Order: sequence, then C-alpha cells, then structure tokens
Amino acid sequence: MKIARSRYDVFVEFICLLCLFGLVLYLMIAWPNIPDEIPGHYNTAGEITRMTNKGSLIVLPVISLIMYAGMSIIERFSQIWNIGITVTEGNKEEVYRTLKNLLGTVKLLIVVNFSYLTVCSSRPKPLPVYYTPVFLFLMFAILIFFIVKLVSLRRK
Repeated sequence: MKIARSRYDVFVEFICLLCLFGLVLYLMIAWPNIPDEIPGHYNTAGEITRMTNKGSLIVLPVISLIMYAGMSIIERFSQIWNIGITVTEGNKEEVYRTLKNLLGTVKLLIVVNFSYLTVCSSRPKPLPVYYTPVFLFLMFAILIFFIVKLVSLRRK
C-alpha cells in the first residue's frame, strides 16, 4: 500500500538528515581538536569503561547512517511490516499511517542517540547518569504510545 507523505514524515526526515549532516560537519571541523584517545565504551551509569583511538569515532556515524537507511527502506515497503492486528478497509489507512509514524519516530530517536553518543565520545567525558534511563524511557514510551494507538484501531 502506498502511504502518502505527511508533514510529520517530512519533519522527521529533515531532522534526521540535519543530525547526520551536522554530525559529519562537526567531526570534520572538530577532528584536529579531538584527543587521540576517546571513550570506546560506557557502562549503564555513563562511566567510561574502555578507551580507544579517535579513528574509531567514525564507526558511530557509519552505524547511524546504515540504521537510518535501513529504517527508511523498511518504511517504504509496508507489505513487509508485521502489523499484529487485522487490517480492514475501515482501518487500513490509519493502521499503516500509525506504523509509518512509529518507524519514523524510532528512526529519529536512533539517529539523535547516535549523534549524541558521537559528540560525547569526541569529548572524553562520561555520559550523564540519566542518559540510559532517559533513552530507554523514550524508546519504550514511543513503542507503548503507538502500540496502544494501533490496538485501538483494531475496533474499527
């Protein structure tokens, strides 16, 4: 099913691309000032548990770009989505729109998360102690919000 682009879709794509482009630009400008050793891993409390060379900083934007591209491709092929409810003529458009919004929102959170991690790693400081709980809260809140919305569409 072809799902028309909404303003929300355009907004999410714009912010994702802005983050990805901004991240590459940031790394290009900041590269000479980034120390040779940067955090390579953080624990759940945000403490640095392993240091690595700054060349490994390139991995995070590459993973972010791969995940962005993968999720963008998945968004375009609604026939591969596992919906979990019966799709009827009465709820078809809303179900697919809800799922597309879910995928776009998760994609945005992932891109912003990887961008934030890259910037934090370039300044070898621990992550804020609230980083992991906030990220997990946002991810689960997004999933719960859209799943509840999807289940409510079952009745239509």
